[in-house]
Amino acid sequence: MHITRSKPHVIAGIRYYKPTVDRSEYREKDRLMKALPFQVMIVFMATVVASGLAAQPVVIDGEVPAEGGFRSVTLLQGLEHPWSMAWLPNGNLLITERPGRLRLVKGGRLVAAPVDGVPDVFAAGQGGLLDIRLHPRFSENRRIYFSYAHGNAKANHTRVAAAQFNGDRLERWTMIFQVGIQKSGRQHFGSRLLWLPDESLLVSIGDGGNPPVRLAGDWIRKQAQNKQSHLGKILRLDDTGNATSDNPFSGMVDAEKTIWSYGHRNIQGLAYDSLRKVVWASEHGALGGDELNRIVKGGNYGWPTVTFSREYLGGFKISDHVSRPGMVDPKVVWMTAIAPSGLMVYTGERFSRWHGDIFVGGLKSQDIRRIDLDHSGQVMGQTALRIGHRVRDVRQGPDGLIYVLTDESDGHLIRLEPTVDNQSPPSP
Repeated sequence: MHITRSKPHVIAGIRYYKPTVDRSEYREKDRLMKALPFQVMIVFMATVVASGLAAQPVVIDGEVPAEGGFRSVTLLQGLEHPWSMAWLPNGNLLITERPGRLRLVKGGRLVAAPVDGVPDVFAAGQGGLLDIRLHPRFSENRRIYFSYAHGNAKANHTRVAAAQFNGDRLERWTMIFQVGIQKSGRQHFGSRLLWLPDESLLVSIGDGGNPPVRLAGDWIRKQAQNKQSHLGKILRLDDTGNATSDNPFSGMVDAEKTIWSYGHRNIQGLAYDSLRKVVWASEHGALGGDELNRIVKGGNYGWPTVTFSREYLGGFKISDHVSRPGMVDPKVVWMTAIAPSGLMVYTGERFSRWHGDIFVGGLKSQDIRRIDLDHSGQVMGQTALRIGHRVRDVRQGPDGLIYVLTDESDGHLIRLEPTVDNQSPPSP
C-alpha cells in the first residue's frame, strides 16, 4: 500500500495530515472480488478498508497545545550531558554521563566522586556511556547493565556490558555483546536497553550514521535492511548476551539470530507497556520524520526504503514511499522534528488523568510529548509539557512522579509534580 499526504486539517492548533491510499495497488484484489459471491465480497471489502485505515499513521506538522497541571522542580544541576537513570531498591539513583561517568545520588544529594569501575568509552559526538538498566533480579545478583560506544573515530561500535554494584563501586565489568560491524564517525549508536517480562533484554542499535558515512561501498544507513547486520535493529538477548532461541530469525542461516526487529534509523526511546503488553519505540528521523512505533516481533520498519524524512543536505526525499506492503507503519510521525530521546508509559496514580499515556522526550523541541492513547493503543491526541531544556531521558520514579534528565554541559535532574490546576488543553 502506498500512502501520500493530503491537505492538512487543523484541529486544536495542530496540523494533521490524513494519508491517502493509492488504489492502484488493489487492482488484483478487484479482479478477484468479481469472482466472489456477493456476501463474501462485502466482507472482503470491509476488511481491505479497515486494514488500510489501521495502517495510517498520525502525521503531525507544527506545534501542539501546551499541557497544564504540573510544575517542574529542579533537583540537581551540574551533570555533564546525562543520558539515563535507574533507581536502586534503597531509593538511591544512578545516572550515566555521556563522557563516561556513573554518578550516584544518595539521599537526594549528588555524591561528588563518580562511581569507580567504568572503563574508558568512546565519548565523541553521540557516543559515550549511554543507557543503564538494573537486572530484573538485582536484589539477588547486584548486576547492572550498560550500553556504550567503544573504539575511536575510525572504527567504533556499540557494546553492552554487565557489572556488579557493591554500593560504592562497580566490580567485574564484563562486555557481553558488541555490534559485529565496526563503523567510522560519531553518529547513531542507539542505544536503549529494555527488560521484557521474560527477563530477555532488548537493545536498540543505530544504523551507523548519515551520508557521507559509507560501509561496503554504499551508504551505511542501508544496513538497516540487511538482516546479516546488527545496524539499524532492535536486538533481543538473554542476560549473558546471547541470542534467545525464539527470536524471529533464529532458524535462518542468512540472518543475525539476535534480531528482534529491523529497518530502524536511530532509536533512543524504548519502553514496555505493561497495560497493553506491547513495546513502544521512539526513533529519530533525519530532516523531519521522527517516529513513534509499536514494535512487533520480526517487523520491518522500513528505513531507509520507506520514510517521511528528507536529506539534511538540500531537503530532498530520501524515499518516494512512506509505506509499503510488508513493512510496519509508524503510529505517529513528527514532520517538524522533535528529536525524540527517552520514552515511558505512565502507570502511576499521581497524575491519574495521564494513566496509560506515552511520554516522549524531545531534544530539539525541548519538551515532553504526551501521547493520549485509548485502551487498545490507538492515538487519540497529543500535548506538550514545556521543559525549556533538551530532554534526554524521561522516567517514572518509584514515587509515581516523572523525572527528566536534560542534555547539557550543565545538565539538570528535574521532577514533575502535579498541581491543583489539573486541567489540560482539549486533545484533538
